[in-house]
Amino acid sequence: MSEANRDKRITLAWTGASGAPYGLRLLECLLAANYHVYLLVSSAARVVLATEHGLKLPAGPDAAKATLVKHLGCAPEGLEVCGKEDWFSPVASGSAAPKQMVICPCSAGTLASVAHGLSDNLLERAADVVLKERGQLLMVVRETPFSTLHLENMLKLSQMGATIMPAAPGFYHQPASIDDLVDFMVARILDHLGVEQGLVPRWGYDQRK
Repeated sequence: MSEANRDKRITLAWTGASGAPYGLRLLECLLAANYHVYLLVSSAARVVLATEHGLKLPAGPDAAKATLVKHLGCAPEGLEVCGKEDWFSPVASGSAAPKQMVICPCSAGTLASVAHGLSDNLLERAADVVLKERGQLLMVVRETPFSTLHLENMLKLSQMGATIMPAAPGFYHQPASIDDLVDFMVARILDHLGVEQGLVPRWGYDQRK
């Protein structure tokens, strides 16, 4: 694999927090930007996806990929769905893993597991790898209110170099729909990843016009 292609790889993880539309829209945007996405989906995330978006994702990686490709209408080459114990996946090793990872949405349980380096499944291991390799880890935490323990875990991870991005969309762009609110958060994530996006106008530009 060429260095140019290696730079266009990213790990995306979905956990059991509310906010499945954020994760699905982010996947769609990353694939449209020609990223090769390694997708990690927890069992709880599949339940949330079915509840919030009406999309029933099979447990098997191949069947899950086929379902997502059909749902998004995307090319299959850019998406790789990994099993939760696929220890031979590139994301499991610092010598092969993408340098960028987003957990969106991120549950409080996943937050705690990553903060304490448990690595009990591939999702947690992938996050651990990005941290130890000094890569870019974005955690889109979806919980309210935050307990002291949640805040302590977020502080711990921030001090390790992770970026904590609570799923808290703004309203200054005058959203007219749920999709507009989802796009706001996804746009902020893409900005942090350095991915060009036109989902939401940037502050101070359209207002001045």
